[in-house]
Amino acid sequence: MKTIKIVGVPEHFNLPWKLAIENGDFKDVGIDLQWTDIPEGTGKMCQMLRNGETDIAVILTEGIVKDIVGGNPSKIVQVYVESPLIWGIHVAAASKYKKLSDLENSKVAISRYGSGSQLMAYVNANKEGWNVKNLKFEVVNTIDGAVKALTNGVADYFMWEHFMTKPLVDQGIFRIIVDCPTPWPSFVIAVRDEALHNHPNIITQILEIINSNSLNFKEIPSIDKTLAEKYHQKIEDIQKWLTLTEWSQESLSEKVLNKIQNQLLELKIVEKKVTFMEIVKVL
Repeated sequence: MKTIKIVGVPEHFNLPWKLAIENGDFKDVGIDLQWTDIPEGTGKMCQMLRNGETDIAVILTEGIVKDIVGGNPSKIVQVYVESPLIWGIHVAAASKYKKLSDLENSKVAISRYGSGSQLMAYVNANKEGWNVKNLKFEVVNTIDGAVKALTNGVADYFMWEHFMTKPLVDQGIFRIIVDCPTPWPSFVIAVRDEALHNHPNIITQILEIINSNSLNFKEIPSIDKTLAEKYHQKIEDIQKWLTLTEWSQESLSEKVLNKIQNQLLELKIVEKKVTFMEIVKVL
């Protein structure tokens, strides 16, 4: 039995992994796939890949592209979720801010530097014509940290996945201003170069298993009820989310990678572009 470590956010996108592990799909082929939830998100997972604390990360596309350009010894082996991530822009329920333009020059709560919540703040600011140099950040680590920061006025708004944050909106803790979808696929699967070099066949097997599971995920009987229960969501929200979400079994294309790198370069989030082969490994 070969042990492989994998990390991802504790969100509904990753239920196909959890179910495959619970069903013994990986153990059936001699792989002990050890999953760890990382509520801090992409910035933390990039650090774990760099430090050798995990072999694989299911991670936000723009975040891992930025980190590989910055020297992370990993490769993107596949797109995991093809559809955009729908980032809700949230404020505290009692906040004075009512519309998106009100948030210009205010302080953004982010999980950590290099996270999707930070990168998408740049994307949103650029889209709105704001001066991105004026963005100010407050590191809050997790969604619970964001609740404290916004409620206490330490930060003004927080960008996080729409549906996972909606329970806080329903409870009257947050108020959503508007959605900001990513202009690219949401999640990819990244693997440390060391694991790719030492265990290429095992990585290929892992991808084959998760692709088989994600391909048929929406067809699982009562999957909407399962998701709603596991992630404390309203059934109608999960049903809407399922209609908007498409998993992928394909590699990241050069065209999409160019679009991401061009945007990151324009926003000065990266200082250079690198080649397709330096970021993507097609297995």
